[in-house]
Amino acid sequence: MPSAYEYTKDEFAQLLEGEPRYRVDQVWHGLWSEGQAIDAITTVPKALRARLGEQFRPSLDVVNDVQSDHGATRKWVFRLHDGSTIETVLMSYEDRVTVCVSSQAGCAMGCTFCATGQAGFTRQLTAGEVLEQVMFAARASAPRRLSNVVFMGMGEPLANYNVTVNVVKRLHEYRGLSARHLTVSTVGVAPAIERLAKEGLPLTLAVSLHAANNETRNELVPLNRRYPLERLHEACEFWMATTSRRLSFEWALIDNVNDTDRALDELARYARSLHAHVNLIPLNPTPGYLVRGSKPERVREFRDGLEELGVNVTVRNTRGRSIDAACGQLANVTNAKRRSIPVRSA
Repeated sequence: MPSAYEYTKDEFAQLLEGEPRYRVDQVWHGLWSEGQAIDAITTVPKALRARLGEQFRPSLDVVNDVQSDHGATRKWVFRLHDGSTIETVLMSYEDRVTVCVSSQAGCAMGCTFCATGQAGFTRQLTAGEVLEQVMFAARASAPRRLSNVVFMGMGEPLANYNVTVNVVKRLHEYRGLSARHLTVSTVGVAPAIERLAKEGLPLTLAVSLHAANNETRNELVPLNRRYPLERLHEACEFWMATTSRRLSFEWALIDNVNDTDRALDELARYARSLHAHVNLIPLNPTPGYLVRGSKPERVREFRDGLEELGVNVTVRNTRGRSIDAACGQLANVTNAKRRSIPVRSA
């Protein structure tokens, strides 16, 4: 059953043929500006809401809802129509409200330190399933307005390319989000990065790098065997030349793996050559990867070392670790089927 968020406004006009024209505007405003579910658009008559509600059933069924950081971080486990599960995280800050959405049920990239990669891949999500995560989070964040969408949840967004592009276009055109507020993350699907650059989309690109020599990156990010650092560098150069937008590198710091002085020098050279921003992420624990994250003092030393070498760098404020909602922790699943876990709150 299609999602209401997969329809254009003209398609809604055809669907509501015979109704006053302003009904289309009311439905559209309720869906996109207010982020409402069909049955909650009270400006539309109850009978019409019921008819549309039968045609557009919600794609997401909440099976778990947990919070941490005194309610500032909230994670949902959603069951899809086929029983697959995905996870979505809402994070509230003083200056913004961000939702981290999943683009796939599971992930085929197999990154060794990522819980989702350890679990394997089930299927691609539809555009409606991704957009409904955004709108669900928008309703939950009220009265504050959802300001940022990051494709950093379960899955590799550029492996679900057409859906990712469709969602970004709709969030920009229909929801009014700009490039500063839309971020797509990738582990380095080089041809897709180049293809995305030519789309002319208003978004920020974040590349999950994690190692700047091929031997280490082959172990951490198996896709590197197909698109090694040299090929990824070409794609990043193309992105910058085509879009004139800076990109960022994500780097999960792992004790004695990629937090050494050698790793620091390799990262600095790679990042400087592309004028890239580096986002350091203290590794979050996952059951299938027993190596520890870097100690806080080493994180600070690594950051300071990059700054001394002329690299623009920040350290991500880890959120949601206690509820397995932090970077690399989505999800505690087996083949994207969520195991039963207790509901916890902080």
